[in-house]
Amino acid sequence: MATVPPRILLVEDDDRIADAVCGGLRSEGFEVDRASEGQEARVLFEIKDYQVAILDRMLPGALDGLALCTRFRAQKPDCGLLMLTALGTTADKVDGLEAGADDYLVKPFDFEELLARIRALLRRHTGDSGPRQLQVADLVLDLQTKEARRGDKIISLTAKEFHLLEYFMKNKGKVLSRAKLAADVWGIHFDTGTNVVDVYLNFLRKKVDRDFETKLLVTHIGQGYRMTDDPNSEPEA
Repeated sequence: MATVPPRILLVEDDDRIADAVCGGLRSEGFEVDRASEGQEARVLFEIKDYQVAILDRMLPGALDGLALCTRFRAQKPDCGLLMLTALGTTADKVDGLEAGADDYLVKPFDFEELLARIRALLRRHTGDSGPRQLQVADLVLDLQTKEARRGDKIISLTAKEFHLLEYFMKNKGKVLSRAKLAADVWGIHFDTGTNVVDVYLNFLRKKVDRDFETKLLVTHIGQGYRMTDDPNSEPEA
């Protein structure tokens, strides 16, 4: 039985970039549709089943990339969403990720990197072989309902806080450096002037640890951070 190739929606108003990306992805075996503005993208997303959507932020018309991202995430939580844009400050990236994007790539970009990120999104968002829930001590994260709970307390998380917590829980016991967290959770190269990791870690600690006697997020000075149900245990390799 033939395998159906993944279908990708590219939302890009620059014809030169769109032609290059579409041509490259099709040569790799993907099925690609292209929309040049938000309303066209909205209609395509509603009538077709996409595994990944690549969104420019600055688009003509009433719906920009951020608005589309929020809409798409609500409509299809399992679709991989990647922002591909010239807006590359830390604040821009945070806005995109908070709108629901899984990844953020800044123009100009290398096609091989874009291809690798798309494949990573496909691995993350397809298949049901993984666990429905993650648990560390009394902290439970439901990957299907997107609900977090510690003991009897439901914890409200933003999209990026959820992904950060999920990453920590999947890597329980391991010390994760700020550079690794920035690369794997935010999809950005670590910059010593960027404090986005610290900011979100503080957000997460306030929600997950502050009201509980046992602290699950441990700082290893000069190395990074670790999630563990036993702060006195040795980190895993």
